[in-house]
Amino acid sequence: MEFLRPESWPEAIAAKSTHPDAVPVAGGTDVMVELNFDARRPAALLDLTRIRDLTEWGSDNGMVRIGALVTYAQVIENLGWALPALAMASRTVGSPQIRNRGTIAGNLGAASPAGDAHPPLLASGALVEVESVRGLRTIPAREFYVGVKRNALAPDELIRAVLIEPARGPQQFAKIGTRNAMVIAVCSFALALDRVQQSAGTGIGSAAPTPRRVPEAEELLSAELPWASGRALSTATTERFGQLVAAAASPIDDVRGSVAYRRRALDVMARRTLSWAWAQYLRE
Repeated sequence: MEFLRPESWPEAIAAKSTHPDAVPVAGGTDVMVELNFDARRPAALLDLTRIRDLTEWGSDNGMVRIGALVTYAQVIENLGWALPALAMASRTVGSPQIRNRGTIAGNLGAASPAGDAHPPLLASGALVEVESVRGLRTIPAREFYVGVKRNALAPDELIRAVLIEPARGPQQFAKIGTRNAMVIAVCSFALALDRVQQSAGTGIGSAAPTPRRVPEAEELLSAELPWASGRALSTATTERFGQLVAAAASPIDDVRGSVAYRRRALDVMARRTLSWAWAQYLRE
């Protein structure tokens, strides 16, 4: 196994072009587990940790730019004001040690259906900036997941950053696990309300072959939430929202939960997150 350690971003994408089978390593929280259990033996590892530009976050044409080496802990500490759902999800990831090493881009690259960052990225309409020697392009998060642990990256491309609009309304994230900490999600759900556009974004995790949005549920909230009147939610809207979210899932039976349990949990999480988000909307 080769070990490649570029000193700059141009060197990194050149190395990926020459070694398209090389697996990028940032925090290594997924890759090293697979190596330790002999579940994966790539031809090469591409260590990105010397590329300082990837550790930065900031504003980019009105969006929040998160470099590929920005960790969950940094999102929690520095970006919770702008990206509340992503910060909530980041707090549920592993242990403090994992949050200090693991990255949002690494979660994207692994493309696990159970990845905690995926639902808020979908709900907030995130863009994934990727690059190769052929050029730069952005992929909407909703198009990034193409199968179980499969993403839309070409063999010679690397994730450079994630771009997300700052929250324009309340956001929520909820996760069900077999215990409260250091656990893979049985299922998860994120919701983002946009008071400016009077619209909503959603994201389901660990309940389908890929993370996914629920367009029908988003359309329901856009049409039926009393955005201007400041009224309480109707029971009919809340219940219908939960039903649409549950129906959009395609879960499986496994050791962490059954199909029926996952659908029921998504229904409950959707209704609860909507209630929490709407209560915040009224306060603000």
